[in-house]
Order: sequence, then structure tokens, then C-alpha cells
Amino acid sequence: MHPSPTDGSVVPLGREELDAYAISAEFYDVLQAERDGALVHRLYSGDVGNARLGVLDVGAGTGCVTLMSLMESEVPVHAVEPTRSMRSPLMTRLASLPADLRMRVTVHPHTLDEVGLHEVADVAVCHNTIACLSPTSRRALWPAIAKALVPAGVLLIQLPPARLPHRETTHDLPTRRVGEHEYGGRVVASADVNRIRTRFDYWVRGDGVVLREHNETFWMWPAARTTVIGELEKAGFAPLPRRADPAVLAVRLTRR
Repeated sequence: MHPSPTDGSVVPLGREELDAYAISAEFYDVLQAERDGALVHRLYSGDVGNARLGVLDVGAGTGCVTLMSLMESEVPVHAVEPTRSMRSPLMTRLASLPADLRMRVTVHPHTLDEVGLHEVADVAVCHNTIACLSPTSRRALWPAIAKALVPAGVLLIQLPPARLPHRETTHDLPTRRVGEHEYGGRVVASADVNRIRTRFDYWVRGDGVVLREHNETFWMWPAARTTVIGELEKAGFAPLPRRADPAVLAVRLTRR
């Protein structure tokens, strides 16, 4: 997830001085990466495996899509991750790979519009990213992706929630043991005017007692599928047939 700061101000995604992952970066790989890795393989591996020029991972986080792309394709991979706290575990993951795989991936420590990539990929993936962009930032992202894709390139998007939640919801994260300590957490989501307030509560236990507790709040902006398609059409994309998972929107670049 790529949140805006908790004050809700509209800023470019991932400014390092506004690192919204300062807490979650410690817990993400332990609590969520295994499940997320299986999900990204199921959702995107077929398209990524068909890439012939390059793969663009927008909002790479700690690298689930990036690593899957390296394994499933034989083309260069561009991982865009401007947030240092998430980019650090991404770099650690990449450092453990064989040299031939490392040579195919470039990590860009800036926002996509700042990187200025031009026709480097025929497949782009935005996973767990779009929901955490304000409408203004979301609309500004589409032209940058169009510039980075070649004509007829495919963009795969994990859609944001279509609407605000009717009531507060709680989702427990899986519990993981690391040595003598047990890690766990939960996600609490609720409506706040036109946004979704998403609070991550984390805990670490040892010897039957809570050793540490932390929480971090992110904001998400809901958007209907038709709204996102309309924005993308203005940026030169056309929708492709619906995927098996309705949470994924696939579009093709038809014009600039």
C-alpha cells in the first residue's frame, strides 16, 4: 500500500521526508508478503510472462511484483519505489538474488513522473497502490504510465474500493513467529468524509506478554471502476476484457 501522510494533505506520492511507512516497513514482509506474493502471481504472472520488452512495477514496495516479474519473464524490470523505508527491504531482497537476475532489474527511487521513463515496457503493474492516491494524484499518474509504455502496452491495476465502508471493519493479519517472538496485527477501516481511514495495529509478544505495540494510519480514496476507466481513456488507454478477478482492471495503450 502507498499511503498519503496522515494529515491527508495532497503531496506527490512517496516524498521521503513524508515517509508514511516508517512503522509498517518493519512488519510488512513478516505479516503480509507471503500472502501478497501468492496473490500477485495469480493476478499478473500470465501477462508478465508474455512481456517482450520490459515490465514496469509502479509502487514496488518491498518487491512482490518485482520479484515475480524477474522469475516469470526474461526482460528488464523497472521497479519504481520512492519511499526509502519500503525500498530498503526491496534492495535487500534483490541483493540476495543471483547476479543474472539482479542485472535485469533497475530500482528507481523517485515518483514515476520524476523518473521520466519513456517506452521502456510493454507490461505495467500497479498493485496495492492506486487506492492510496488522491483523485488528483491518481489522474496525474496515468499520463506518466502511458509515457513509460510502448504503444499497445498493457497496464494492470488493482482497483481501489468502489465505495466507502458502511461501518468500521476489522481484519486480523496472520500471526508469524520469528525466534522467541510472535508478530501480529490487525487492520481497522472506517469512513471519514470522502476517504477511508485505514489503521494498522501491530504487536510483538514474547513469553506471553506484549513487548511492543505500534500503529500507523493510512488514507484511501474509493473510486468506481467506471470512474477509473474514464480517467484512463482520457490518457489514451482502452479497457480490455474483464479478468477473472474483478479487483483487477486491464487496459491497453491505444494512443498518446
